[in-house]
Amino acid sequence: MKYIIAPSILSADFGNLQHDIEMINQSDADWFHVDVMDGVFVPNISFGFPVMAAVKKHATKPLDVHLMIVEPDKFIPEFAEVGADRITVHYEACTHLHRTIQLIKSSGCKAGVALNPHTPVSLLQDVIEDLDLVLIMSVNPGFGGQAFIYNTYKKIKDLKLLIQGVNEELIIEVDGGVSLQNIVTLVSAGANAFVAGNAIFATDNPTETIAKMKSLTVSNFTI
Repeated sequence: MKYIIAPSILSADFGNLQHDIEMINQSDADWFHVDVMDGVFVPNISFGFPVMAAVKKHATKPLDVHLMIVEPDKFIPEFAEVGADRITVHYEACTHLHRTIQLIKSSGCKAGVALNPHTPVSLLQDVIEDLDLVLIMSVNPGFGGQAFIYNTYKKIKDLKLLIQGVNEELIIEVDGGVSLQNIVTLVSAGANAFVAGNAIFATDNPTETIAKMKSLTVSNFTI
């Protein structure tokens, strides 16, 4: 099994973004994680299409785009056009979730659904076969640097049970409070993709931190 490290550019140095993008390109990371926030679904605002296009221009690894926005269907085609490889929408933001998933796929991207900490994984039962990725939020979305919510481990295990015999290739991604201290336990619970922001960019040597995260997942739980 491949374990994926996806540094969140929300925690990068915006004054020197190209430098941090090149760092990720040259590191052991697998994806760029791009958090898009609208100030409505979550109490913060982040990247729009121009920043996405700028990241894509320099990135040599896939863009894992996480839409923390209301009415995502309005914007999915344009995010695909400016370089998203994977687009994840929130269950809580989608009135017609199946339709949204199909829109992502028809736009040429892999489709993911994110769940806020209070949302049970059982609500995905009717669409789980259609998904490429489920993102478990291990903090309340909107801000970096929050404390990890312990119930995340149970949700990962519940999701592993849900996909057995149905969609076992599904990527289980965790976002929020992921660090060198808990990544092994997250792998043990069943996760195989990890978003990390401050835990990477706030260190003295982000490249080395990414390498340590990668080595911890591979050396402890190679399947």
